Amino acid sequence: MILEYVSGIFILIGALFALLSAIGIIRLPDLYLRMSATTKSATLGITTVMIGTAVFFGDIESIAKCFVIVTFIFLTAPVAAHLLGRAAYLDNVKLWKNTVTDELKDKYDSDHRLRD
Repeated sequence: MILEYVSGIFILIGALFALLSAIGIIRLPDLYLRMSATTKSATLGITTVMIGTAVFFGDIESIAKCFVIVTFIFLTAPVAAHLLGRAAYLDNVKLWKNTVTDELKDKYDSDHRLRD
């Protein structure tokens, strides 16, 4: 009985992180901020949902599957966000007007290769 409540709390927290991610997509001003918010909060949301799932089922097979899913998300989400952000930058997607620093400015030539 207690494990069902603990599992429910973890799943609810994960759903709240997913909601935060959806709100970030709608409310944030540019692609780069949206991508950052969705990557971080969605990763946390999936992780807490998987923890809740592992607690609910409690057998070693379910725990192992949840661990593999969380590991896969932690490895792929930052890489995917980085690649999408870099592709958007090279495609000249505009930064937000209040962006203070553009660390990639003047780092690429016209062929999208890093300068020395």
